[in-house]
Amino acid sequence: MSEQATPMTPDAVEESQEAKFNGKSVIIKLAIALALGIFVYILPTPAELPPAGHRLAAVLVPVIFLWVSEAIPIGITALLATAGMIAFKVTPTRDAWAPYANQAVMFVMMIIMFGVVLNEVGLAKRLLFWILKFAGTNVKKLSFFIAFTCTMLATIFHDATVTIIMLFAILPIFAAMGITAKNSNNLSKFFIILIPLASSAGGFGTLLGGGRCPLAVDITTKYIKDTTGVDIHIGFLQYMMIEFPISIFTAIATWVVCYLIFRPKEKELPASVKIETMPPMSTAEKGVALVFVAAFILWFLGDLTKLHLTVVAALALFGFCAPGWVSFKTICDKFPWESWIVFGSGVSLGAAMLSSGLGKFLAISVLPLLEGQSQFVTYYGMGLFGSALSSIMSNSAAVALSLPITLPMASLMNMSVESVGMLSPMSTSFIMLVIGCPPTIIAYSTGFFSQIDFVKVAVPWCLTLLLVSVLGVLIYWPMIGFG
Repeated sequence: MSEQATPMTPDAVEESQEAKFNGKSVIIKLAIALALGIFVYILPTPAELPPAGHRLAAVLVPVIFLWVSEAIPIGITALLATAGMIAFKVTPTRDAWAPYANQAVMFVMMIIMFGVVLNEVGLAKRLLFWILKFAGTNVKKLSFFIAFTCTMLATIFHDATVTIIMLFAILPIFAAMGITAKNSNNLSKFFIILIPLASSAGGFGTLLGGGRCPLAVDITTKYIKDTTGVDIHIGFLQYMMIEFPISIFTAIATWVVCYLIFRPKEKELPASVKIETMPPMSTAEKGVALVFVAAFILWFLGDLTKLHLTVVAALALFGFCAPGWVSFKTICDKFPWESWIVFGSGVSLGAAMLSSGLGKFLAISVLPLLEGQSQFVTYYGMGLFGSALSSIMSNSAAVALSLPITLPMASLMNMSVESVGMLSPMSTSFIMLVIGCPPTIIAYSTGFFSQIDFVKVAVPWCLTLLLVSVLGVLIYWPMIGFG
């Protein structure tokens, strides 16, 4: 396989995007979005909802519609969302744009740059060689191996990191088969959607998987101490024993759901994708690989080094570019800026939901409906609320918003506060919209699937993994004496 993929560049998806944004359908979708915004805006403001939260709802509803319907490019919608918050005085101008430089947004930007580097020096092709050598070309076996690997790796590494590495490893397969963003089929959609979902499905497995995990532990233990005086401690190993085994089942469930919805007609990959031999690693490959390993070690030892994720990522980019292994201009030229803008907009919207009171209003309006329901329904409902929030804001923000409301509810309903708290990092890992997490935005930027394609698989995926998680809460946790 000599042809090398060039994914995630503006030119790679330009043709596939052109047809989407022309004709009467665009006008109709824009009219619907405008009507939705006006309808929400003229509704009476509920007593519990601050006026700024009402105005944000009038911005948010049409924006979500435009994102899902793809009436206009998703990046333009993202910028309009932030501009709308400013125009409707939901948040000050500085506060609206500042999240675009949020630490999480900058980290994701640098992680995507890592992917460009992998592709440029040839490590992506080498990784594909080893994947095919180990898992073979049988579609079922290969896809299951990739799904399980993504989930397990994401329990200790950032899910965006895992996504970018696996995406760049697998995209050369489609290049060799002549499958591009313009003629994407079930095979390419299956793999390219499977990778980010499988990665997101593992982010809760250990405290290293994402910021939502230690945050949920901190909020839960603090609430218990403040209300009962009992000082409990959930350390790294205990957290891992509680959460990690469930991630094994979320990995399997992710593969099953994606395969059922985007079942490829191909049983075996063609012989053209096989790489019989690889030349010795070049100096650039060795250097980049060494820097990658050093970055992973520093991320893993973050509690000891006190170096923030973004500091390590910036040092790694310096390590890639300073010796001339790849030029920074090449990285910038091939960087999918749209995905970075969308993630920044999502963080901005999430911050506005917290500051405007809209998020709290949704929580106090929806969650009391669970009172008097069975334990299964209550846990599932709380989980679904966390997933819904995480679909339109960062998962850490969703944890910070939901737990101060769900934990007191758990106390009043004689439920396990610990169980409600530790369900949160799981449920906020499962999202239903592309904008919900960095891995899905990264995958979407390849142009191989539409938002409708994504929603078609993400909604049943989310509902299924919530079921797996709640069963873990009700069956597995009592077995180990937790909750």
